[in-house]
Amino acid sequence: MADSPDPTDAEQSAPVLTFCEFLESHPPNQPARIAKVEGWYSRPHVAGSYQGIAAPEIQLHCSSEACNGVRFFRCISKPQDLIRGDFVNDYLTYRCWNCQKTKKVFSVSVRWDEGHLESGHAIKYGELPPFGPPTPSRLIKLIGPDRDAFLSGRRCENQGLGIGAFVYYRRVVENQKARILQEIRKVATKVGAKPEAIEILESAEKEIQFSKAMEMAKPGLPESLLIDGHNPLGLLHSALSEGVHALTDDECLLLAGSIRVVLGELSERIAQALKDEVEIKNALTTLMNRKKS
Repeated sequence: MADSPDPTDAEQSAPVLTFCEFLESHPPNQPARIAKVEGWYSRPHVAGSYQGIAAPEIQLHCSSEACNGVRFFRCISKPQDLIRGDFVNDYLTYRCWNCQKTKKVFSVSVRWDEGHLESGHAIKYGELPPFGPPTPSRLIKLIGPDRDAFLSGRRCENQGLGIGAFVYYRRVVENQKARILQEIRKVATKVGAKPEAIEILESAEKEIQFSKAMEMAKPGLPESLLIDGHNPLGLLHSALSEGVHALTDDECLLLAGSIRVVLGELSERIAQALKDEVEIKNALTTLMNRKKS
């Protein structure tokens, strides 16, 4: 049993969620109204059943090599008993039912409302792995050594901490500017860019000042890396040039999300451009060798 405050008027007027929606997509630290908080379970070696915290089958992204996509997860822990009118704390442990390896743990507090048959209130104190959509592996590869800082920014963004997310993302991009420009230069070389474009990118890699490096590199960006016709380096430079102390937390949150999306799209386009070039070369090599034989 846990001493938790009664739901506020705002919480009472919030949309009603299913327990699946609560676990799959509702962020931590935000109370929710739940249509059905209880489930029926049998006790080992004891006749009859009990009403405990709902633990329905849910769908989550599984990052294992065998899955790498959305799969069904089932609860493998024993849910706590529910008590009318009181909050009950519990850890719900889920496991991917496809690979049988990936686990997800939810720390929850659930109250079964008095005077109602099934409804109640719930809050997630945390999740492991953390709440939010998975970070693409190509983006993690692009930022390399600053992976942990980026994931810290992602956690801040998921929790609505705009200033924290913005500061982390800015640090990552500034620290890894040379690495990002190096990957862009690889694409430029693969697509046969003019020598002067390659030289521009090489010079930008060596430039210490971040803003100057971004400005220098713009003319050398291959067309295949443009996002909806826009230069991603220009977009990142513009967003990261904002002074964090002049922005509200909500404005920082919006900018942080935009930085993450643009950086993620850039990483995808870089990876795709390099992959396409490798596939074309392999195909040509295969055909040429066959012709000679």
